[in-house]
Amino acid sequence: MVTYIKGRGDRNLRDLVDLETGVVSREVYVNEDIYAQELEQIYGRAWLLVGHESQVENPGDFVLGRMGEEEVILTRDRKGQIHVFLNTCRHRGMKVCRYDDGNALVFTCPFHAWTYDTDGRLVGVPHHHDAYFDELDKSQWGLAEVAQMCNYYGSIWATWDPKAPSFEDYLGPFKQTVRWAFQASDGTDAGVELYKPAQRWRLPSNWKFGAFSFAGDSAHAAMTHLSVNAAAIGPQGEVEGGGRHPLAAPFPSKRGYMSSRELGHVGQLAIYEQPGVADYRDTWLLEPGVDDYWRETREIKKQKFANEFLHMQSDGQFHIWPNATMSDWRILMWHPHGVGMTESWRQYQVDKNAPKHVKDAKRRYVMRYCGPAGITESDDMENWNYAHPASLGMVAQRYPYNFQLGLHHNHYDERIPGVTIGDRGPSEENQRARLRRWVEFMEAGSWDDIFPVRKNGKSNGKPRGGNGISSSW
Repeated sequence: MVTYIKGRGDRNLRDLVDLETGVVSREVYVNEDIYAQELEQIYGRAWLLVGHESQVENPGDFVLGRMGEEEVILTRDRKGQIHVFLNTCRHRGMKVCRYDDGNALVFTCPFHAWTYDTDGRLVGVPHHHDAYFDELDKSQWGLAEVAQMCNYYGSIWATWDPKAPSFEDYLGPFKQTVRWAFQASDGTDAGVELYKPAQRWRLPSNWKFGAFSFAGDSAHAAMTHLSVNAAAIGPQGEVEGGGRHPLAAPFPSKRGYMSSRELGHVGQLAIYEQPGVADYRDTWLLEPGVDDYWRETREIKKQKFANEFLHMQSDGQFHIWPNATMSDWRILMWHPHGVGMTESWRQYQVDKNAPKHVKDAKRRYVMRYCGPAGITESDDMENWNYAHPASLGMVAQRYPYNFQLGLHHNHYDERIPGVTIGDRGPSEENQRARLRRWVEFMEAGSWDDIFPVRKNGKSNGKPRGGNGISSSW
């Protein structure tokens, strides 16, 4: 266990993150000791997104993933059960799997040939009889497996902490939001697959620059994305002046910055003023035949949800604490790889039953938009790549970051209990919510200190009452 950095000289973590005034020390993003504590206090404890069941469809299928700095193997065993194992041999630590994905009968360490079944059992040890004298208990030396795993509508999540709450409890008011992200376009649960392989690259920046910016920083778009907004990379081409997002039909709603302050999950999402979903609007104007498919699936979805209010689950993007940003078309993972390095992963959902020309069209669009060569995300990376080194200096660290946008101008709505809303213009409410949860995780001795239901037997949210609209705070 690392030493808690609750006190740093005459300061503590709450001095570095002052959310009452919206001021945050740069040390939070650049300090080596703080980063080391994050690996244990956050990544050793939180539920983390590992992958998707479509990546391991058949017995023996495997794909490598990340949990913090740890590399893991997501695999399906001979009986069809999904597992998540640490990718290290129990003998001398060598990786037992050095391929990004594939299919295997067993995992054999290339160092001393210890061999593991796809269910993690140690099944082969050279010299077991003549040198170990049959005294090695192989049942005690299988691959290290995560403490808990959850298949949530096809998405695979895991935690190293056996005392963590259930994944559904961990999600709180964002349960249906995550469910929506893995629905097919017609509303079928677990109806998507991921394109293969994942895009992966490294950014010379702290993991929180990306993880605490997405799904909550619309203020940057007008400046950062000025050129891409004019480049017409959307599927509609230059129709209506072009743009980077697909066209959409209007639907009565109120969009805002929505956060679970208790749990650290946030989103740029919507509350809807009527049940159902919007009509489909043709937008794939450069891809013949694609709109026909989406139009058909939208009609099915409209019938399916005609009488339901799909608050926080029909449009927008969101972030599940600590490092998974997603929507219904892309997943952005922000893996720590050192205090000043992030391994950024992109994966993209598509209807698993969609015809090939639809899958191909969507693939071309996401490649234009996202990833290291994507026109939109390359803008974001440039900001973070410069912001991190510009924050490292002794003098630079005297000057804190400002997170005051929209401060004390939030409210809640009884239609989405447990969620704080900032909808009075651009806001940094979602960044502040993640930083609030960051402090709680960093100071906590166990889950008993940070899981709100367990702490006092009830929600710690702001009291509800009246017409469901609070005063600002």
